[in-house]
Amino acid sequence: MSLATRARLAAVSPDPLDVGAHLAAVTDARAGAVATFVGQVRDHDPGVEGEVTALEYSAHPDAPAVLERLAGAAAAREGVLGVAVSHRVGHLAVGEPAIVVAVATAHRALAFEVCAALVEAVKAELPVWKREVLADGSHVWVGSA
Repeated sequence: MSLATRARLAAVSPDPLDVGAHLAAVTDARAGAVATFVGQVRDHDPGVEGEVTALEYSAHPDAPAVLERLAGAAAAREGVLGVAVSHRVGHLAVGEPAIVVAVATAHRALAFEVCAALVEAVKAELPVWKREVLADGSHVWVGSA
């Protein structure tokens, strides 16, 4: 199957992420499995003292192209029918999704494998940085997201 016929979505966006839109983007009658991952803002960081009230993500101008490349590599894997991945930038409150990934395949094992690998690739390679905003008004920069 050519890459052009595979469903693919890759976006770096200031807008709230819609899990349903990611599922819709990978819909395929041949898919027996869709693995998803939603990384959301939590109220704490084990490595930081204090309550986290929000995250602020910023991105390098190349971030959309990097995310497209990562999505393309995942979509090119044999047996993958669709890939959708988005990362949010800007101010996010506790509970809001920061990253959403959906991968469609014929069987669950491959869907889980590709979904997990894509999440790890985004974490390692996407030039996006986060600043944790703490309840006391301070903030902490946390490496690459």
